[in-house]
Amino acid sequence: SPSPTPRHFTLNFTLTNLPYSTDLEAPTSRKFISTVKVINHYVSLALVLPILCYGHNLNLPALNPGAHLTFALRSGRNKDDTGVDAVCSYNGSLARFDREKIYHELSTMTNGVTKLGHYSLEKNSLYVNG
Repeated sequence: SPSPTPRHFTLNFTLTNLPYSTDLEAPTSRKFISTVKVINHYVSLALVLPILCYGHNLNLPALNPGAHLTFALRSGRNKDDTGVDAVCSYNGSLARFDREKIYHELSTMTNGVTKLGHYSLEKNSLYVNG
């Protein structure tokens, strides 16, 4: 049988309490690595991957290893904000992608798009595209 088609969706949001600096663009910088580690923890474990990989059933015990996130950090609209662009790649057979459902879940899990762990979010910055 043919292997499942790899798929992806993008997730964008802005952190308002992480001042942007150019070393956040360099994937090998200590600041990028430490920032992405924290963001990845919150986004992948608490938000995106359980929804996607479990077909919206959040009671399963472990993430599917066929899905992963990659990040890019950029300057936000305000010079003191940091924009986050995440791409989630996943095995196309895992679940039906429902962009509206994922947006709603992310909105709920981030307290109305205001908090992601210790980061503050720009209220209207969440965007899911699939």
